[in-house]
Amino acid sequence: MTRTIIESKTKTAVIGFDEPFCVIGERINPTGRKILAEELERDDFSRVEFDAVAQTNAGATVLDVNSGAVFSNKMAEDPRYADNNFVEPMLMPEMIKRVQAVTDTPLCIDSSVPGALEAGLEACEGRPLLNSVTGEEERLELVLPLVKKYNVPVVAISNDDTGISEDPDVRFAVAKLIVERAADFGIAAHDIVVDPLVMPIGAMATAGHQVFTLVRRLREELGVNTTCGASNISFGLPNRHGINNAFLPMAMGAGMTSAIMNPVALPINATKIAEKKAELEALGVVLPEGMDDEAFVQLFGMGSTKPRPGKEMEAIRAANFLFDRDPHGSEWIKFNKVAPKAGQEGRGRAGRTGGRRRG
Repeated sequence: MTRTIIESKTKTAVIGFDEPFCVIGERINPTGRKILAEELERDDFSRVEFDAVAQTNAGATVLDVNSGAVFSNKMAEDPRYADNNFVEPMLMPEMIKRVQAVTDTPLCIDSSVPGALEAGLEACEGRPLLNSVTGEEERLELVLPLVKKYNVPVVAISNDDTGISEDPDVRFAVAKLIVERAADFGIAAHDIVVDPLVMPIGAMATAGHQVFTLVRRLREELGVNTTCGASNISFGLPNRHGINNAFLPMAMGAGMTSAIMNPVALPINATKIAEKKAELEALGVVLPEGMDDEAFVQLFGMGSTKPRPGKEMEAIRAANFLFDRDPHGSEWIKFNKVAPKAGQEGRGRAGRTGGRRRG
């Protein structure tokens, strides 16, 4: 069976047909995250470290590290900062070092800049996943030699010089081309993780059916593992978690073995808590004295003040159990075990210490 091995210095993650679904945490990515990009420009990596730990605690198997930051202020001082080929090879190794300092979760090095990919490979301990190569000839010639030189697996995205096709047969043909070209470099199919490209269901009604069919073909005809940007399927729709929670187990049933996604339900911020308290006060609701924010948000179903596993992680854990990839349901039980409240550790059902007395 196809097994793709990804390693840190001390841990191994396996992507495989009969393995638990591999969750690749996507949050260490400044693209579309203005605050993170601004912090990186100031050499502040605290949010990178926080996201690395939070995603690991939420159940991420691998952490994606993307260095695609735009340094707007530095551009004014030095025009070279307008070029990602200048910025990313410097930024990527520093990001990787910071992540490796706080967690031993295996990494995925993510950049469109070959220089950043190689800089990341040099800085990374273990055997990371490289993200990514496409079917474009120039990209194949730049990335595949790195894959061979460092003996690492790679994400293969099913688009080429013509762009992203809406025809799933074309996307399959691109994936097949990449696998064949990789073989020319001596790279085995088990080290290729194909992204068949998930289209938004809101824009293309057949998007879900397409990707399920593609994943089956990739598994059966090419023998490769697969991944995707999981949230793409729900882009532009309300209640995206509901769509994602249905999509992920269905994709797993079709044979998909990993996804690049956010495993974390983000904490409720102080502004939302203050707004809710003001709303309740206006209704004449009196809150108990000394109620802390965590107790408050849980009481009113707002979530948590702390990062925690997202709803998608619940769906994945359940699917792992149902597909017999969680022996005895141990991971499902651990995931759903309610922690005892402070002061109630070791207490019985009625809150008494010890077991039931017998006469």
